[in-house]
Amino acid sequence: MRTIFLADAHLHHPDDSNYRRLLKFLEELQGVTDTLCILGDLFDFRIGLPSLAFPEHEPVLDALARLSHGGTRLIYLEGNHDFHLGDAFARRIGAELYRGPVPVELQGKRLLLCHGDLANPADWRYRLLHLSLRNRAAAVAGRILPAPLVQGIRRRLQRTSRGRYTHDQFRWNYQQIISAYGVTIRSKGFDALVLGHFHLPFIERHDHFTLLALGDWIGQFSYGQLQDGVFSLATYRP
Repeated sequence: MRTIFLADAHLHHPDDSNYRRLLKFLEELQGVTDTLCILGDLFDFRIGLPSLAFPEHEPVLDALARLSHGGTRLIYLEGNHDFHLGDAFARRIGAELYRGPVPVELQGKRLLLCHGDLANPADWRYRLLHLSLRNRAAAVAGRILPAPLVQGIRRRLQRTSRGRYTHDQFRWNYQQIISAYGVTIRSKGFDALVLGHFHLPFIERHDHFTLLALGDWIGQFSYGQLQDGVFSLATYRP
């Protein structure tokens, strides 16, 4: 049995090298992967609003749909760059879609899957932003606002997110934050925590608990794997 975990590809355009490499990787998963878990930020920006179209995402959506139709279970968690995706998106690729952290049982192990953007309890500014953008009222407002205004908000959010990430790299110790969050999840009886968001790939093993931080698919091309009950962290080299 084989499960693959991916996060933080931040896909822009099909001509980009990380986009092309991801398509090749997904093609190689066909027929040899029981479950594919995407833990947010597959796209650099995708919000499920009628005024926003994303034709550049169609190749990867097609690849995911082929995997699903071929028998691979798809689990997709929204991140802080892709949210309000909706039922139509889930049907398009044949995925189970979750807005936040979700417990799952895979290969006899109880896992908590999450994007990871709420793992830092001290980052109250981001938590307020998350609350303001991810509630149902914001989704309804986005559906009635004029398209040019929504596009303007989109560009501003993209700029703000890039600036925050650069700033937060120096402000916070990401590995400490992730490890502390892992302690909390372990205390709740889980066998593993798998998360993305921080673009920091590492794996920790503590007795019967595993913490798997996925890194990214921008330049690291890192991914997680659970095969025959054993977790590992790998780098894709085509």
